[in-house]
Amino acid sequence: MIRFLLNLLWLVFGGGFVLAVGYGVAALICFLLVVTIPFGVASLRLAGYSLWPFGRTLVPKPGAGVASGVANILWVLLAGWWLALTHIVAGVALCVTIIGIPFGVANFKLVPAAFWPLGREVVEAP
Repeated sequence: MIRFLLNLLWLVFGGGFVLAVGYGVAALICFLLVVTIPFGVASLRLAGYSLWPFGRTLVPKPGAGVASGVANILWVLLAGWWLALTHIVAGVALCVTIIGIPFGVANFKLVPAAFWPLGREVVEAP
């Protein structure tokens, strides 16, 4: 019940909807440029994770190979570093206020996903 409440508050006040829309637009752009479809799939995964982060976690995907590692390097160079930096800055800004600490922690949880998204999957936390 607390996870649902935190996710609902995140969606309304923590920027979850705005993040999900941003990642969704990035996914659409990646789908239009056919070569970047794997990045579009990763962006959609990030959209879902940023929309509802509490009670979910990121784990390595079994069977992810060298291709996902190479694609992640390309991702980091083009988008991952500034996405991760944005989540870090937002997390620090939210942690300044006591009420914003859970939302800041959620932003810190999104940093590894934004920095290195390929070869990982979002699963329900135990």
